[in-house]
Amino acid sequence: MEKEVRNYEIELRADTEKNIVEGYALLFNTTSRDLGGFIEEISPSALNGVIERSDVLAVLNHNENKGVFARSRFGKGSLHLEADDKGLRYWFKIGKSATHQELAELIERGDIFSSSFAFTVREDGEKWESIGDGMYKRTITQFDELFDVSPVFRPAYEATTVGKRSVNMVEKLKKEEQEKADADIRKQEQEQVDAENKAKEIQDYYKSLDDMIQKFKK
Repeated sequence: MEKEVRNYEIELRADTEKNIVEGYALLFNTTSRDLGGFIEEISPSALNGVIERSDVLAVLNHNENKGVFARSRFGKGSLHLEADDKGLRYWFKIGKSATHQELAELIERGDIFSSSFAFTVREDGEKWESIGDGMYKRTITQFDELFDVSPVFRPAYEATTVGKRSVNMVEKLKKEEQEKADADIRKQEQEQVDAENKAKEIQDYYKSLDDMIQKFKK
């Protein structure tokens, strides 16, 4: 399955009183912007059983090579993940290391203000529907796995991180919609031809009947 990345520009903060970094990695029932021909929502059911089977890292800009802030391994560890009514909330303690202290300072200054998360979707874990004007809506109903939650400097533009699977699905849906539209046009054209032929048959019948009547009158 293909890994995808999404960004949410909300609720990331460093709480120096509690000595934690906390934020939301994802939001339920929130419509994304245009991801390249489609918009997206995440159903609350999408996280069912996922935290318990995922090894999730808290890293900067999705790059674990620059250090790992915290980790949730199958639901346990220094990275705390909680699905609530709003979405997936995460938090971890601010450690004494330079990377932790720098992250807290960058968040407090507002240089970092958003989070991304990396994930895969289960094969049967999505629904697609047309919403008009050549746009589609993808509803993620079940993630397969989460990989990281990441404070990020520059939120990734969604269209660059949607994954080939979604792009292919949009193209498939557009093709199917066009094929249906073409089939409807052909059907309408055939119905018009059939109606015209039927009208001509009726006209010819009454003409022949009239001819017979005129012949008998003579």
